Amino acid sequence: MDKPTIDLSLPKTPREFGFFVDGGWIGAGDRDVFERNSPGHNVPVSRIPKCTEADLDMAVASARRAFDDRRWSGLSGADRAAVLLKTAEGIRTRAEEIAYWETLENGKPISQARAEVGGCIGMFEYASGLARAIHGDSFNNLGDGMFGVVTREPVGVVGLITPWNFPFLILCERVPYILAAGCTIVAKPSEVTSVTTLMLAEILHDAGLPDGVMNVVTGSGSTIGQGLIEHDHVDMLSFTGSTAVGRRVVEASGRTNFKKLGLELGGKNPQIVFADADLEDAADGVAFGIGFNTGQCCVSGSRLIVERSVADQFADMVAEKFKKVRVGDPLDEATQVGAITTDAQNATIMGYIEKGQSEGATLLHGGEQLDFGRGQYIAPTLFGNVTRDMAIAREEIFGPVLTVMPFDTVEQAIDIANDTEYGLAASVWTKNIDKALTVTRRVQAGRFWVNTTLSGGPELPIGGFKQSGWGREAGIYGVEEYTQIKSVHIEIGKRSPWVE
Repeated sequence: MDKPTIDLSLPKTPREFGFFVDGGWIGAGDRDVFERNSPGHNVPVSRIPKCTEADLDMAVASARRAFDDRRWSGLSGADRAAVLLKTAEGIRTRAEEIAYWETLENGKPISQARAEVGGCIGMFEYASGLARAIHGDSFNNLGDGMFGVVTREPVGVVGLITPWNFPFLILCERVPYILAAGCTIVAKPSEVTSVTTLMLAEILHDAGLPDGVMNVVTGSGSTIGQGLIEHDHVDMLSFTGSTAVGRRVVEASGRTNFKKLGLELGGKNPQIVFADADLEDAADGVAFGIGFNTGQCCVSGSRLIVERSVADQFADMVAEKFKKVRVGDPLDEATQVGAITTDAQNATIMGYIEKGQSEGATLLHGGEQLDFGRGQYIAPTLFGNVTRDMAIAREEIFGPVLTVMPFDTVEQAIDIANDTEYGLAASVWTKNIDKALTVTRRVQAGRFWVNTTLSGGPELPIGGFKQSGWGREAGIYGVEEYTQIKSVHIEIGKRSPWVE
């Protein structure tokens, strides 16, 4: 059967959306609305309600009822798996529509959005199997009078706060695993990229998810996000965003009900290139690692650490790759690097480019705003003569800006790589297995790639070391993250009396 197609032209008027609570849509009514302009075209594309604290309370109450009456957690793993599989089919059916709206609101290339949606289908398919695989343990070694059982139980109501850089992908790296565990959800997407989260709620409902299990409340981080973090009836919160905001999430949890936290935070990720690597492959991988999603990616490879004997040659190779990268209209299927998602992020990136030059780094390529008549675009940017103390080498820029630092020994490469508060991801490029394994073992990062970058799937977990976060998403670890462990002691036979 042919996949449905969609007109990739810009909408003539912005599309109106409500929010989704207790299995149904609620219109904006007299609430204020947020009008989103497409960052690639600067035309209005969507209008989203600015929900109130009362709306959030209503959504949390819905999720609480749905959890407490066991309409979802009380189902068998097989029944939950059936809903997740049907959801995967629903995403497949609406994949073009989802990718289109992801591109409109985020500014990423349509080809990338399509690939991400395809990966999200796999997340739901894989998690459906995990819903049937969750299990505990037993202890038959406690003597003839006692039997021990360990069970995994869903943690409860999960608040889910997702960012604007991967609105659908990050959502789908969490939702199917949370649901597989038996939890209920209140999701708060970024106010600039809310549409695809609302679409997923509708797809889940159509797939048979009981009312109240998936709720989406739209609005600002200061109102809805903060309210979700502090809500006493939310048992766990999953937050993806900056380390600075993650720190505030931890503080807020401590002030309220000590809810369990899952945090995927910032990164300043190294790409280590040895002279014995396939340099052509490595140059392409490094360019992809910083150009993907215009560098607005917490796992982007923003620090190039390259063996000194090939450092100049390799920097030239990366610059040549940058020259050939197709930057432009996100709805053009040939585009490789799209628009910067928000005005604030655009200003931040350009500010770091200026700072890098003022600190004495050498601009080897890019560094300028690109003018296509509409939208906001930045050329892939490469800095040489970078030292560890420079802001561009230490701070997360969240844009297509790559810094080059040379090294002489394996030990020095590892030292430079670990010289950061972050520990989210890393890559190494070498044909020497000893070097690859040594670096993989000793660089502090939650995700690691050898002779590749930014690859993955639903099987392997996601998360960071150090100030890059707590916990893991995806894979069986991602399901276990949303469970609690209970120890059950079962006495066999007649009790030995305490009171005679």
